[in-house]
This record gives sequence, C-alpha cells and structure tokens, in this order.
Amino acid sequence: MVVRSLGRTNKRENGIHTGHSLENGVAEGNTKRQKCKEVSGNNSESPAVERRTSARIQKMKSEKALRVREREESSDHIEERVARKKTKVYERRKVNPPEEPKKTKVHERKNVNPPHTVVHDNKGSEGKVLILGSNDSKNSANADGVQDAVTNMVLTEVAESGIGIEKSAHAKVTETLRTFNKLYLHFVQEEEKRCGRPGGDKKKTKSQKISKGSNSKQGKAPADDTKRGSKRPDLKAISKMKETNAILYPDKRIGPIPGIDVGHQFYSRAEMVAIGFHSHWLNGIDYIGKTAGKQYSNYKLPITTAIVMSGHYEDDLDNCDDIVYTGQGGNDLLGNKRQKKDQVMTLGNLGLKNCIDQDVLVRVVRGHQSAHSYVKRVYTYDGLYKVVKYWAEKGVSGFTVYKFSLKRLEGQPLLTTNQVQFSRGRIPNSISEIRGLVCEDISWGQEGIPIPATNLVDDQPIAPTGFTYCKSMQVRKSVKLPSNAPGCGCEGTCVDPKRCACVRLNGSDFPYVHRDGGRLIEPKAVVFECGPNCGCGPECVNRTSQKGMRYRLEVFCTPKKGWGVRSWDFIPSGAPVCEYIGVLMKTDEVDPTSENNYVFDIDCLQTMKGLDGRESRLRDVSIPLPLDKNDDQKSDCVPEFCIDAGSSGNISRFINHSCQPNLFVQCVLSSHHDIKQARIVLFAADNIPPLKELTYDYGYVVDGVLGPDGKIRQMACYCGAEDCRKRLL
Repeated sequence: MVVRSLGRTNKRENGIHTGHSLENGVAEGNTKRQKCKEVSGNNSESPAVERRTSARIQKMKSEKALRVREREESSDHIEERVARKKTKVYERRKVNPPEEPKKTKVHERKNVNPPHTVVHDNKGSEGKVLILGSNDSKNSANADGVQDAVTNMVLTEVAESGIGIEKSAHAKVTETLRTFNKLYLHFVQEEEKRCGRPGGDKKKTKSQKISKGSNSKQGKAPADDTKRGSKRPDLKAISKMKETNAILYPDKRIGPIPGIDVGHQFYSRAEMVAIGFHSHWLNGIDYIGKTAGKQYSNYKLPITTAIVMSGHYEDDLDNCDDIVYTGQGGNDLLGNKRQKKDQVMTLGNLGLKNCIDQDVLVRVVRGHQSAHSYVKRVYTYDGLYKVVKYWAEKGVSGFTVYKFSLKRLEGQPLLTTNQVQFSRGRIPNSISEIRGLVCEDISWGQEGIPIPATNLVDDQPIAPTGFTYCKSMQVRKSVKLPSNAPGCGCEGTCVDPKRCACVRLNGSDFPYVHRDGGRLIEPKAVVFECGPNCGCGPECVNRTSQKGMRYRLEVFCTPKKGWGVRSWDFIPSGAPVCEYIGVLMKTDEVDPTSENNYVFDIDCLQTMKGLDGRESRLRDVSIPLPLDKNDDQKSDCVPEFCIDAGSSGNISRFINHSCQPNLFVQCVLSSHHDIKQARIVLFAADNIPPLKELTYDYGYVVDGVLGPDGKIRQMACYCGAEDCRKRLL
C-alpha cells in the first residue's frame, strides 16, 4: 500500500514546514536539525526533551558507542535529541538498569510478588499451553464466581497500591476512582448477562426509578436496594468498596478534601461516595450527625459538610457566586419534582443552620446534564461556600420550604460549572475554528476521523514532519508472520463465554463490556480477541480494539514536551484510544547508533513471566505457544520483535510520557496467538475529559541508561504530575 508522506521536500507548502523539528524527534543530519530549531523558535532556553527509547536499545547504544567512539564526531558536538520510545508494555512495569538485573527499590518496597508460572504439556493440542496466574487469581476463573473475582480484584488493587510509599493526595484519588471504575464495569457485565442482551435494560421497577432519581436532596436507599443489591452497577460498586474498606476518606470531613481541586468533575454521585467527598448517592445534603459527637466534640451537631445543586428543586436560585439553596424534604421524587409537603428543620437543614452559627464552610457541587455520564449528569466541584443566612417561606407549590443563602469564599479559582467543556480551552466545532492550525489531517484521509495538528508555541509555527503516516502495521521481509488462529465457531456476535473458543482463552469471561462501544473491564496480562477465522462479525464485542479510531484526536505542540496528543471528546475508562503502529521488525535488526527513538519492544512475554523485575498482572490466561524449548528460552532473554515508528507510524508516536498517566498499554492477540508479535494497544485508564493531554508511563529507571561515554545519562521530566519523578532518565 502506498501512503502519502508528510513533507518530503525542503520547502513550505500550505504552511507546513517540511524540515524535521526538534519536537517530533526525527532529524536528517545536523543541518536540518539546526534549521528546525531556528524555524521553531527553540533556543538554548528550551530544554531538550527525552522520549521513549527502549532500555535494551539504550544498552546496545552504550556498548557499541564505546567501541566506535573514535570513528564518530566528538560527543561535545552531538546534539541531545528528543527521544520517543515506549519502553514498557504494562502500566506499572519497572525496567532495570543495564548493569545488574535486580529489582528496583520501588519494586522491593511495593512487595508485590509475581504470579506463579506453570508450563503444562497439552497432548490434546498442537504445541504447548502456558498457564499463568496465582492460586488466588485462578479462583476467579469461574464464570459464575463474579463476586469472588471482584473481591480478588479489590485485594489486588490494595496489594499494588504501594505499601510504604507515600503518594500524593491526587494520586490516591486517581487510584480510588480506578478501583471504582473496574468494579463498576464488572457489575455492568453482570447486568448485561442478567438482561440477556448486550447493554440492555429490562423494565425498571419502582425502586429502580427512585435510584435513578439520584439527584434528589432527600430519601434513603430503598430497603430492597441495600439488602439484596440494586440493579445499578455504580451502587453495587460502592457497596463492594465499603465492604472492602476501599473508600478513600470513609470518615466525613469538614472543608476541602485532599486531592479534589475546584473544577474536578465526577461522572456520577457514586464516584463522590467512593472518594468520601459526598457520602450518599441520593441525598443532596451531606451532614455529620449527632452520632459522631465524640469525634466532633467541638461542634454543635448536626453540621453540613457538602451540598449538591442539581436543578431539581423548583425554588433553587443560582447566581454563580451567590446561591439560594432549598433545603431537603417534601419533594416529589418520582413525579414532577415539585414540593408536595412542608419541610422541617432537622437533619441536613439543621446542619446548614448550624453552619451559620459556627462559621463552617460547605463544599458545593453543581450537577448539569451531560451525555458523557452513564447517569446523564456530570457533577463539578465549585469550591467552598459560607452559609450567610436562612429563612422559611411558602414555596412555588404552596408548601413551606427553608431557604439558605450561600456566598462563595473569595480567593478560589474561577467558577467552572458554566464553562465545564471549556475549562481547558474551547472545543472547536469545525476545522475552520481551530487556533494555530498547521495541518488539517496528518493522516491524509487514512483515518475515518481527521487528525489536525496545531502549534501555538513557535513564533513561526511548523507541523510535525519527517514521517509517513500509516494506519496499519508494516512488516519487514525478514519477519515471518504466524499463521492465523483457528478462531471460534460463533455466528453474528459472541455471546456465551463458555462456548466461544477465543473468550475461553481469556480465563473466565469476556474482557470487554458492550457499554460505550466496548470498554476493557481492567488491564490484563494479555487480551484474546476474535480474529479472521472467527464466525462472528465486526460488531462483536470481542473485537473492540479492532474497530479503529472512535475519538477526535489532535496533535498539538507543547512548550517543553514537544508534540503531544489530546482528545476533543470525553473518553471513558477502559476505552481503546489507539494502537502503536509502525514497522514490525526483529529487534536484532535495529541499529543502536541510528538514534531512532521510536522503537517499541514487544516484551509482553517477559512481562507476563515477571522477568527482570517486571511486575506481572495477576490474571489467568491460557496461551498456545508455537515455540520449541530453545526458542522459548531465547525469548526469555530479549524480545525477539519490536515496532519501529520512526519513519512510518500513526498517532501513537506523538503521545507523551507522564509519571501519572491516564492511559495504559495492553497486549492484544487477535489474528494469531504468538505472544512475541502481540498488538500493542493504548487504553484509557481513567475517565478523560475533553482537551486533557493523553499520556502513558514510558517506564524508565532513573540512572539506568548510559551515554556514549559510559556515564549515566540524565534527563529532566516535564510531565507536570504532582508525583513527577523529576527525571525521565
């Protein structure tokens, strides 16, 4: 297939500079590199940025560079290039320094043991079957043991959280929300099974209708919901978190909550409960009751800690910094939301009154309609407010209501509720509205959705150049592709995990749920998808990562990190974002002196086995390995294959590193079952709001890379994360 190349001549066409910029990490000689720096406005004040470079390639570079150093130009004149390479295949993998293959201190402190690895001969099939997983994780393999699997997953999260490692409050919030999202997707899958059709919903009962009205300020969960479990997956998720003590802040707090900044968005009331930000999924007023008298002996209880303004009380009045909040009680939950009886001064209403007397600040959250959330609303934290006065009056419907006037505390960030979609910049409605546009579509029409490039950093904006965009993997002639897997015998779409041969390889159940076009429930050692020999069609949920781009992505120039990628659309956790595409080649064909910094080692097998200090994901999978023993032992030492996106690649080559990323890397097997040539797919680790930069962890070990002179290389990290390691190398 012939694809169009971006900028192969030394001239500007349509505003696109064809010389290779420092930011994109591709250069052809010192002259062009210097020209790029001059054109892009990068001077000595702009620090060099290190990108993904395989630890194995770095080591080879170091050894070979020392041998041929006299034939190369002086190291004093060698420019520090932008290195772009993904070095790890899993979200928390740690790569060891090239000198001694031992566990890093971080790994030792986490005290995470890799799973047992057992190899069995399977005489009833061709080749071998590798069974990986701990004894605990094997118990979760039963399709009927959903509760046990969920509990084991929560315990795994606790084990992986890092014993003895003090994390920032923001990191703790992120980890807690990830635990919630995994549990939520587990119960989504359970609900899909119950309904008997993908993502379907049976007719809602009266109690379910009450739970759906979770924006109300009053009421308790119906008895049947609390005792036998609501049909809502989000409520079942927070119930499981309470059972396992996974709520981040289980005790109610007055004032700000660590790790939740003004403008933080919750995609359901249940997320607030998981954090401990607002302790009830239904009540609009959260308060500390009289039963907590010993802990809050200095306060007159009850006292209100947080309120949610969701627009469901007819007497509410919102004037931004000043709001008039209607108290709780007397509202018609199942009908038209109008008052049907008088309110009384008790519970949360009394708590708001006591806030006035004791000068206690209240957290205010505003809810607004949003198609991004599964409850069709998004809740934004708008900061701390002071309750200044209250009064009783006859409401619109003729019943007595209590009104509370609240004023926003000065000195906080600007309100974001009325501009939630624009808190990080305005999302364009069309290409013509894009500021700093330097290329309308870097894929030249190959992708179903155009990928624009913008540059608001350089004085003379340039576009990313020096590579050929390719949508599908290119294969070197020296690479022998594995034969296609036998496939499953399903028709139309795969529905029964016990009958689908592909799904059975995943250990217990479908790795995806149907919701939002397909979402991965949780990171796994490897995901088996249906392939070309399967009877199911392209809409099968077990082909989720093969369905191409689904989000509007943009390549943009950053001040310090070179080119980056962001989405114009909301991306839910577990959704596939893109596949790492380039040229599939053998690792021993990579020239370590070429300084090609887009090489991605396919070291899935090494990571699954927990080799060289890598941290394995504790999941059961059965992998047919078409290898003899010698090949298997050889593959343990070094990955046999890699993906080179230096001269040919897709959008993934521009995604930056972060020490606290919002994407994770997942190995996927679809057309064949050779783990050495697994597909590398990037999935959303969190619910990612529009215009937030997409990142993943490159996995370098500090002081683990040597330069041409044999000295340890050092490179600063500019990811900006609160828990940033400050150094990429």
